[in-house]
This record gives sequence, C-alpha cells and structure tokens, in this order.
Amino acid sequence: MIELGVNSVLFGGYDFATAAKYIALAGYDGIEISAIKGMCEHLELDRWREQADKLRNIVAENGLKFLSMEVASLDEDRLTKAFEAGAEIGIPIVNVGPGGKADADGDLERQIDLLAKMSEKAETYGITLCVKAHVGLAIYNTPTTLKAMDSIHSPAFGIDMDPSHIYRAGEDPAQALMQVIGRVKHIHIRDCLGRNTGPGIPANQACGRGDIDLMAYCKVMVDNDYSGPVCLEVIGANDLELPEVVAIAAESRGYLNACLKALGAR
Repeated sequence: MIELGVNSVLFGGYDFATAAKYIALAGYDGIEISAIKGMCEHLELDRWREQADKLRNIVAENGLKFLSMEVASLDEDRLTKAFEAGAEIGIPIVNVGPGGKADADGDLERQIDLLAKMSEKAETYGITLCVKAHVGLAIYNTPTTLKAMDSIHSPAFGIDMDPSHIYRAGEDPAQALMQVIGRVKHIHIRDCLGRNTGPGIPANQACGRGDIDLMAYCKVMVDNDYSGPVCLEVIGANDLELPEVVAIAAESRGYLNACLKALGAR
C-alpha cells in the first residue's frame, strides 16, 4: 500500500514531538524525519545515539512509523552517521540531493560516482539511498536521472521522484515518472505555481494549490504498483504559526488521500 507521510521540515519551527502529534492528527501513516543541516535537524546526526530512544517513542506514541530520513548532503561522514542511525532507529530510506551543478563540465559523472559509492555503503547497513532530480544541480531532469539509473547498479540505490522539481525543469511530471518508475523507491511531493527556480511560498506548495496535475502523477504510481512512501515536503515554513503549518499538512493529506482513493489505492 502507498503510505502517506510528512517530512518534518514542514514543522522546522517546532520540536519533533509537536511535528509528530499534528502529522498524526492530520491522518498520515508516517513521518520522514528531517536531518537537514542549516534548515531543520529534528534528527541531529552528530548526537543521534542520545536521541534514538526518544524519537522512537514519540513516533510510536502517535501511532506513526518512520518512513524515511532526509539528509540532503552527500558528505560521507554525515551519510555514514545517517546510515548508522537509520539501521538502529528503524528508518529504511535516506534521501539526498545530487549535488554538483547543472550542465557543469564533469559534475554529473562525479556525482554519479559518489552516489554509487554511497549506495554501496548504504547496502551494508540495510538502508536504501535515494536521490532526486533537483533544479540547478547535476541531476535535474529525466535525462540526467536516467543516466544515474543506468550507471548505478546497487540494489540499495533508488530514485526519490519529486514532481515539483521535474515540473520546474520544464517537463510533465506524470510522463517523467513513467520513465523512471522502475527504480523509484520514495516520492517527495508538493505542488507549485509556475516554473520558477523555487517552489514558492509554503501555502502554495500544499497539494492541490498549484499547477501540477498531481492526479495524473498519482495514477502513474498506482498503475505501476508503486508501494513506497509518498512524503509531503514543504520548505520555508519555519516562521509560520502552528495553525498555518497544520493547515498545509491537513489540506495536502486530504487531497492526496482523495486522489489515491479515487484510484483504488487507499
């Protein structure tokens, strides 16, 4: 079954217990814990052992499960700690960005090599490492994603398919998803208005508020028997009042759940 979750970065202005409480109240199945340095560190990788029991208890008390962790960085030391933490706490997927710069000479090849190396390391911990196409970085569209898929053979490597980045790269997200679905092991999801560099204000990242045909995107998931996590990832919300943050989470869950129910997947 497709499981719906929220990246706790949406609740970056609040502690993890608050995030878990309201993610559960909004009706989600699980949570993606943010370990993004400089943005939101609900999981502090430098002290994960001190946090492990508390984080597990918070998730269990709210009837949730850990779906994934976002680290973003490809720094080997941070990723090693992420793999250790994931294996111990029970977080099966670690999500990263590709790094490098779009169309810069040699960057795509270098970043693919690094992803291959870190995927092999993830495999030793029983963790899946997923990367997503990201506007402005070395992997930023379907052709660059396909090149990574063709070059990285570890079973611990997967694609984290984010429709907002693909849409802002000028592509149709549903058509793009069809081309990579065989290696997709995680989905970050949000909406956006227009094809700007950034995703826009947090409210307009709520699913159903933007220009992306998310129903068509969900249909590709369902038609291809995707059964991994689908986690709402809304950034830029650290200064929002708690009711505003909860509204984004709840509205998005209602929209996605309705889409998946209409497709017979919930």
